[in-house]
Amino acid sequence: MIRLAILILIQAGCVVGAQCFLKVALARMGDFAWAWSFFKSALTTWQLYISGVLAITGVVEWMVVLKHYDFSLAYPLTAISFIVSLVAGALIFHEAIPPTRWIGAVLIMIGVYFIAK
Repeated sequence: MIRLAILILIQAGCVVGAQCFLKVALARMGDFAWAWSFFKSALTTWQLYISGVLAITGVVEWMVVLKHYDFSLAYPLTAISFIVSLVAGALIFHEAIPPTRWIGAVLIMIGVYFIAK
């Protein structure tokens, strides 16, 4: 069970990391337009490449989990990404996370605990 928890934490880190880099990349690219300048900006934004690498790594990690563990156990554990995303939002993007959001995430994790038990 410890190995599964570690794999899920790595997978959550990759998925949330990919979304964080994507958010930064999109902010640097400016407004969307069907113009060469927009797509050139997208192709030269290194954060977009890091986002892709992390997303692919997260998918490969998920494949490893699915190969070795029951889906009905593994998939609910991915809810840990809710906690990781709240922490990332607060620490990286300096977002104000309201208490209700933290309470909701804790309630989800309590449910995950009972599923994993």
